[in-house]
Amino acid sequence: MTDSLFTLDDGNEKPAPEASRSFTQAPLAVRMRPRTLDEVIGQKQLLHQGAPLRILAGESAGPAGPQSVILWGPPGTGKTTLAHVIARGSGGRKFVELSAITAGVKDVRQVMEQALLDRDMYGTTTVLFLDEIHRFSKAQQDALLPGVENRWVVLVAATTENPSFSIISPLVSRSLVLTLESLQDDDIRQLLLRAVEDSRGFAGNVQISEHALEHFVALSKGDARKALTALEAAVATAYGQEKLSLKEVIEESESSRPIVVSLEHAEEALNQASIRYDRNGDQHYDVISAFIKSIRGSDVDAALHYLARMITAGEDPRFIARRLVVHASEDIGMADPTALTTAVNAAQAVQLVGMPEARLNLAQATIHLATAPKSNAVIASISQALGDVKAGKGGAVPVHLRDSHYPGAAEMGHGRDYIYPHSVPFAVAEQQYLPDDLVGRKYYHPTEYGEEKNIARRLRAIVKILRGSSSGETTRKNHEK
Repeated sequence: MTDSLFTLDDGNEKPAPEASRSFTQAPLAVRMRPRTLDEVIGQKQLLHQGAPLRILAGESAGPAGPQSVILWGPPGTGKTTLAHVIARGSGGRKFVELSAITAGVKDVRQVMEQALLDRDMYGTTTVLFLDEIHRFSKAQQDALLPGVENRWVVLVAATTENPSFSIISPLVSRSLVLTLESLQDDDIRQLLLRAVEDSRGFAGNVQISEHALEHFVALSKGDARKALTALEAAVATAYGQEKLSLKEVIEESESSRPIVVSLEHAEEALNQASIRYDRNGDQHYDVISAFIKSIRGSDVDAALHYLARMITAGEDPRFIARRLVVHASEDIGMADPTALTTAVNAAQAVQLVGMPEARLNLAQATIHLATAPKSNAVIASISQALGDVKAGKGGAVPVHLRDSHYPGAAEMGHGRDYIYPHSVPFAVAEQQYLPDDLVGRKYYHPTEYGEEKNIARRLRAIVKILRGSSSGETTRKNHEK
């Protein structure tokens, strides 16, 4: 949780002296963050005169004061930027930022209580920026309702997921949902050229070749942050080849020989930017793969390591929970039937509790699954059964198994000679269940690990009864006697 502390203290082009060091070390995307709505590139549909965002930013007067908004759009479209611009708006506002990844219900309630106190005692309006609100649990979102409804806070929430499905309806109905669009190619070009010339960027000490510029535009796919990150990496590459410090370039007021960022620098920057992003835990598919394989391999410590990496990187806890639920059946199955119960309970806990507390539930499920006996018999059995069905195998349902509860069924013989299992010893009736062309086909092959060892022993006894007669005639005769 952070108050409204900004690197640029008064809106001037250059940072305040005491902030210059941290400012020049900040990522280019942060340094180039617009300070007013007029500096925002793109999103023209939301920035016309009298628009809700301009009211929030204090540039226009609203009939009933500023309204809470939910900013919905793809990454890199300016959701965080708009929140900071709003916070820079008219005086008498306090800016508080929460992350749905780390904040809990207690944090939300503290903000609400302080906002009410600040309003009543000092006349201060609190602008609460909540990033990735879709990761909040229902309980956490419910905690926002009193403050939003009574306007103790002006909520500015950002999400990449459809609010209709990811945010509770009472919160959506009390907020204005604004849809942000991916930036156009011309917007990205303008943004990159501004970064090259602006004193917050490279102050004219860098030039971009036309080919490199187009490469950045194509690479970004409408994501401003991605474009600026790639540009910054390319500039570092270009100056690194000249044995110059990028920090010196940023702080240099004049440069007699600007260095040109070429297409080669841009292409190399793509790899550098990816590596930098990976360090922050973005290896989404690689890490989740390693996580599942570590559980499958019964290495509980490795599984916990990859779980920690995903949590730290801000991976959606619901995604992790879903993978655990799948894994419980895919790689453990009946070797430990309680594994699925644990995984499902963890998934429900994520919804009820939310992060960061739900990390404990995810960790418990991970430990259970990693230390459980393993069996892939469940996935193997359903895969074989599906394969037979797709191959056209499986004839008509045996007559004695067909539905006999509707008029006319009896005349067709449906259900005739069906043996009710609970009326025979061991509750296992010797009768045919599979279609004629699949009699004798075996799909489920239990292992000798964990609970499946007991299941295998019981299944062998069941099979002997079921297959005592392929037609079930013997049992039916005994039943009739």
